[in-house]
Amino acid sequence: MLIETLKSLFDRDLNKLKVEIESYQNESQIWVIDKNISNSAGNLCLHLMGNINSFIGAEIGKTRYVRDRPLEFSTKNVPKAALISTIEKTNWVVNNALDSLTEADLEKIYPQIVFEKEMTTGYFLVHLATHLAYHLGQINYHRRLLD
Repeated sequence: MLIETLKSLFDRDLNKLKVEIESYQNESQIWVIDKNISNSAGNLCLHLMGNINSFIGAEIGKTRYVRDRPLEFSTKNVPKAALISTIEKTNWVVNNALDSLTEADLEKIYPQIVFEKEMTTGYFLVHLATHLAYHLGQINYHRRLLD
């Protein structure tokens, strides 16, 4: 049951992320930072894609994705269409990876130490879903404030 819930939440929020990026009237605004806003929507989007493709895609789905976290925050001016394509591919990766899990897998220890302690795969997947939602909210405010 948790697997289906996670699939639903990731699908909902990745589709909402796609809508947020599509909704920028001026594509260059995706990359703007201003005053106390230290990360652009584009960089937050790249960060989310790196995070999800690494922790779900590579680790659970065995996609061989290799993350370069510093590039998630230093890359600029990726076209809107490329961001949208990456979101769509990531959603596909998430669904395939989660389809490979059983409910018993969720109780197993996640293979990586991420927060300096062991945690179950289920716990970490819930964390990743809330991490996506957190940054999705930031992107929504970024768009409404700066676009």
